[in-house]
Amino acid sequence: MTTMIAGAPAKPLARPSDPRFSSGPTKKRPGWALDNLNNAVLGRSHRSKPGKARLQSAIERTKALLGVPADYRCAIVPASDTGAVEMAMWSMLGPRPVDVFAWESFGEDWVTDAVKQLKLDAKIHVAPYGVLPDLRAARADADIVFTQNGTTAGVKIPDFDWIAADRAGVAINDATSAAFAQAIAWDKCDVTTFSWQKVLGGEAAHGMLILSPRAVERLESFTPDRPLPKIFRMTKKGKLDEELFQGATINTPSMLALEDYHDALTWAEAIGGLPALIARADANAAVLHDWMANSAWAANLAQDRATWTNTGVCVQIVDPRVLALGAEGQADFAKKLAGLLEKEGVALDAASYRTAPPGLRIWCAATIERADLQALTLWLDWAFASVVAELG
Repeated sequence: MTTMIAGAPAKPLARPSDPRFSSGPTKKRPGWALDNLNNAVLGRSHRSKPGKARLQSAIERTKALLGVPADYRCAIVPASDTGAVEMAMWSMLGPRPVDVFAWESFGEDWVTDAVKQLKLDAKIHVAPYGVLPDLRAARADADIVFTQNGTTAGVKIPDFDWIAADRAGVAINDATSAAFAQAIAWDKCDVTTFSWQKVLGGEAAHGMLILSPRAVERLESFTPDRPLPKIFRMTKKGKLDEELFQGATINTPSMLALEDYHDALTWAEAIGGLPALIARADANAAVLHDWMANSAWAANLAQDRATWTNTGVCVQIVDPRVLALGAEGQADFAKKLAGLLEKEGVALDAASYRTAPPGLRIWCAATIERADLQALTLWLDWAFASVVAELG
């Protein structure tokens, strides 16, 4: 028998078939099973002929699925998306001024790198969670660092029009929660990075680095005066290390995680490729967007509809009773809300990011089923009413 919270509604009858709405690592693709990875090249060197071939295949399949131009280079690199972004920043930035755009925690990390670690001639453009800074401030003669989709704010850039086509600098796009869910204007991006554990539901610790010819030219023409750790080095004797972009990774990758990535790519190809992945994410996110539009207590943290993400949707609590609790009380309320959803087994890891405004963050990209999000909205309303009832 279920014990009812005084004043709370009855629990919904429908339940998500899978409660995993984490924003990373994210849910595996539909139908995933460990047995799908039985062809992994295990117990062999990643530099063996079959190991290297499997790495090179992942690179080529990635480029094909994302529609990456033929003259762009793609590599598998260490330390997830963070490693890929910092490889680019440490290796390329310095000869020009830099514009860094940040509106959430990971963008703020790149601000710290640019200002405090690399000590660059940087102009910082920041905005609070929920809104974008003025992207039109990007200078054509400066390098640019930005996040395509704010992973912890649910705010994406609406387009790439603000990046000059005739720019003199390089544009570094942290696309980790955008790749495979949102279109990327390759002609506007010189460095694009992402990790396996986001949109395709792969395993952690591996990053992808995609370079335009302009980025390659920068690597070969600029030698930074700072020390570069081994895992950041992309050139040899002043020339691009081409082997890195042909499956010869800098350090030892997990061949089991690699096979899992191949499995995700196979599923993505089978359902219709990039257009299908984007369509699934759009349809999933629309469930939450439509629910919030009719909610009395929940609203999208992203203020401008054009910036609403279709991956990690961030929900803020706008009910006057909760707002009256003050900052500490609101944080406690949101924690109880996420905790109740997890206790009921309907949404795991749904709390907002630790540095974001208190609320919920719910992953909506392609590996999530729309029906699960539809069922979840019923539980969100139930959980909110239940926690409010505790306030008395």
